[in-house]
Amino acid sequence: MSFAPDAAAGLRLVFVHQLEVQALLCVHAHEETRTQRVILDLELAVEDPEAPSSEGPDRLSRVVDYATAAETARRIATSAHVRLAETLAERIAVSLLEDARIRRVRVGVTKPDALPDGIKVGVVIERSRF
Repeated sequence: MSFAPDAAAGLRLVFVHQLEVQALLCVHAHEETRTQRVILDLELAVEDPEAPSSEGPDRLSRVVDYATAAETARRIATSAHVRLAETLAERIAVSLLEDARIRRVRVGVTKPDALPDGIKVGVVIERSRF
C-alpha cells in the first residue's frame, strides 16, 4: 500500500503505518461491549508548493504533521462503536481530507484477530478531493 511522491506535482507522501488501537469495531451484538485490536495505515499525498527545493523553509507549518494525522485516526477509531471496517476507513479519510493540503488519502483498516490461524482481514480505501 503506497502512493508515490511526485516532484513534478509538488506532492510528498506522509504516512503512518501500523497504528494499533483498541476499537469497538464489530458486527455481532455479543462483540459490542468488547474492544478488539485494529491496525490503521494512513498514506497522505500532500501538496507543498515550495517542493522540490532543498532551500525551502524548514517550517512545521509547511507540512502535514503525521502525529496529528495519527491522533485524528485514533480518536475516530476509539470514539464510538462502528459496525464495518469500511465505515471506519471512510470516516478517517473524510476527516483527514479536511486539511486542504491533502490531495489524496489511503486508509487501511486491519483486524488481525478476526479469524483464526493468524489470518488478517481488512479493507483499504482511497479518496481524493478531485
